[in-house]
Amino acid sequence: MRSRFSAFSVGDAGYLLRTWHPSTRPARLDLGGGLRWVRLEILETTGGSAVHTEGTVRFRAHYLERGVPGEMEENSRFVRDGGAWTYLGAV
Repeated sequence: MRSRFSAFSVGDAGYLLRTWHPSTRPARLDLGGGLRWVRLEILETTGGSAVHTEGTVRFRAHYLERGVPGEMEENSRFVRDGGAWTYLGAV
């Protein structure tokens, strides 16, 4: 989750697509739109250890949009695909 937040922060669409599960991955990402991601809070996690094949991360991401602060909260589901953790979607 932290690496994906960092990728959103720097606009690395390639990394985001590579870490998105193939069954839910969009064909492309448009990271324009004037948002600047500034801080991530991890609120809760389930699973996700070396012995798990799935897990969830509930988070709050803080952003600035044209200088106005905002936040989004999501409970995200992650699954292993080929040994790597991938984002499946919101719970």
